[in-house]
Amino acid sequence: MSKITEEELKGLQEQTGKLNAIKHDIGLLETQKHSLLHMYAEDMGKQDASKKELEEKYGKINIDLKDGSYKEIEEETK
Repeated sequence: MSKITEEELKGLQEQTGKLNAIKHDIGLLETQKHSLLHMYAEDMGKQDASKKELEEKYGKINIDLKDGSYKEIEEETK
């Protein structure tokens, strides 16, 4: 049976090891991304609920997030 040299084999093994490590890291990153997307969606839902509560209390307003002041939104009349 013919074989490649030890040096060639070692090179291929190292390359394969690096590729496997990269695939593993990509999997971890995708898992983190998935979790972050869920957290983002959950917080967006909470923010939407807060906006709805504020709109019910104050009407349609624009809020300055720096100081909490707000201005009423004037609706266009046709």
